[in-house]
Amino acid sequence: MAYPGYGAGPGGFPGMQQQDPLYGYFSAVAGQDGQITPDELQRCLTQSGISGSYQPFSMDTCRLMINMLDRDMSGTMGFPEFKDLWQALNGWKNTFASFDRDHSGMVEGHELQQAIGSLGYNLSPQAMNCIMKRYSVSGRIPFDEFVACCVRLRALTDQFRRRDTAQNGSALFQYDDFIQVTMSI
Repeated sequence: MAYPGYGAGPGGFPGMQQQDPLYGYFSAVAGQDGQITPDELQRCLTQSGISGSYQPFSMDTCRLMINMLDRDMSGTMGFPEFKDLWQALNGWKNTFASFDRDHSGMVEGHELQQAIGSLGYNLSPQAMNCIMKRYSVSGRIPFDEFVACCVRLRALTDQFRRRDTAQNGSALFQYDDFIQVTMSI
């Protein structure tokens, strides 16, 4: 079973970070601890212009992005995690732009379904209905909410994949485990 929507694994080599153009955005806000908090991520992404002409990312979306890649459960993001996020964000931005055919900064429900499908997710009409109820603003999804949706799909898929040991599309969750997974995303 394929689990799409993933960026590359941890990147970078010791000493090479300073040569990476992304390191400038990262280091400008990370401080001496070499970690980015959600508010620092919001500032960094806004300054970088990655959201283009779309609205800047909300604090909630920034928290979700950090949680998606927070391998050490610190609530912050190091440079390798930031690089993974940057790659994923660029992919999601390109996908969003290709389905925002009227360039309104929003996608309609059918465009969202096509966009999610293009990322490799095959969701039921009921699941798509839940997504529309959660992320739409007057029946349309802005870029920030599209990214939040993609982050949650990726993180939930990752958590499911870890438990789907036979890779047959079935996983066993204990109640407490289920709560931890859904509340952390």
